[in-house]
Amino acid sequence: MDNLTIGRLAKQTGLGVETLRYYERRGLIEPESRTAAGYRLFAPDALRRLRFIRRAQALGFSLDEIAELLALSERPAESAAEVKRLTQAKIDDIENRIHDLERMRSALQALEVTCPGHAGTTAECPILAALNDGEPGVKASRRASP
Repeated sequence: MDNLTIGRLAKQTGLGVETLRYYERRGLIEPESRTAAGYRLFAPDALRRLRFIRRAQALGFSLDEIAELLALSERPAESAAEVKRLTQAKIDDIENRIHDLERMRSALQALEVTCPGHAGTTAECPILAALNDGEPGVKASRRASP
C-alpha cells in the first residue's frame, strides 16, 4: 500500500486534518516523509495507530496515557505489567468519576424536590438559593478536570 497524504488519512479514519496535525504535534503519529512540495506522507501503519488511538479514547484513556500504551505496544517482548497498571489506574479513575456523578445526582435530586417549578419566581427558587448561599448538601467540587 502506498503512503497516505494527511487528507487521505483523515478521510480513511474519519478524523479531521487538524486532529491529525494535533496528534502529530503530540508525537502520536509522524509522517514517514514529505513530498518535494512539503506534503506529509504517512505510512499505512498510521491507520493502525489511529484506530488504536480512537479505541483507547473510547475507553477513556487520555492522550498521554495513549502515548504510553502505544510505546508499550511497540515493545512486544516487554512485560505486560505496565499495561495492566495503566488499565487498573483507568478503572480506578472511572470508579471515582462514577462516585462523583452519583454524589452530584443525589445533591441535584435533593434540590429538585424542593422546587415547585410551576409557581413562584426565580427570586424564590430554592435551587438558586442553594447555589447562591451554599445550602447544606451542595458543595462545590474541588476536583480538577481531567
